Amino acid sequence: GGFRGGRPGGGAGGGGGGFRGGDRPSGGFGGGGGFGGGANRGSFGDRQANNGANLRSIKWTSGDLTPFEKNFYKPSEQIMALSETDFNAYLAKLEITLKGRDIPRPCITFGDCGLPDYILEETVKQGFTKPTAIQAQGMPIAMTGRDMVGIAQTGSGKTLAYVAPALVHIQHQETVHRGDGPIALILAPTRELAQQIQQVANDFGQRTNTNNTCVFGGAPKGPQIRDLERGAEIVIATPGRLIDFLERGITNLRRCTYLVLDEADRMLDMGFEPQIRKIM
Repeated sequence: GGFRGGRPGGGAGGGGGGFRGGDRPSGGFGGGGGFGGGANRGSFGDRQANNGANLRSIKWTSGDLTPFEKNFYKPSEQIMALSETDFNAYLAKLEITLKGRDIPRPCITFGDCGLPDYILEETVKQGFTKPTAIQAQGMPIAMTGRDMVGIAQTGSGKTLAYVAPALVHIQHQETVHRGDGPIALILAPTRELAQQIQQVANDFGQRTNTNNTCVFGGAPKGPQIRDLERGAEIVIATPGRLIDFLERGITNLRRCTYLVLDEADRMLDMGFEPQIRKIM
């Protein structure tokens, strides 16, 4: 799973990604793709959903694509002043393994990540003292708009590692209007995980009035449809319910430029590869 750049083929917009993992060794990062992670193993209402057979692929051309900004990372002087020896020692301390080219250096404090004050103040309010491994390395990569795969243990703060950069990304895009699709799309395998992600998005997005909605199977569609039609910068969704709404024209992914697959490996294990491919 992972963060993904470019424009997803099922009608989405561009850069984003996905977290992968669960109860795996912490700190591994890779090339293109996304973030993973482990969470509750709850019920899932989309298990028998169709695979998007009625969803048409979009044939993107350069004339259809509006340029957008995605690199907002400005490493602190403290980070840039680190010697190679100190840098490698910090990676070893957090048990971070890196694979890729020109990877941004991890942040030591949340202030090093280039996050705005409203996010830094919320980290203090929420009791975060310093970044975990997935946050220290994941935030700088996400802030640069790079594709990535992140593997981290359950409970390591992976959700904040992609929600905080998503909020920064959204603040630099054009305003979402009624009928627009989301700027950030977060896919999750279960209702329980989707609702956990929404809570983090609520906590950190309230200062900027960033709207989000959570759509999943096994719940009434009416309230979810109303939220989508009003317009939300962030949509957190299980694949089957999102496919349903895309096919019906309730929402679209033309504005989507930040994509996360949370627990991507679990979604594949549950048989949702066709839906994910349609969405992307």
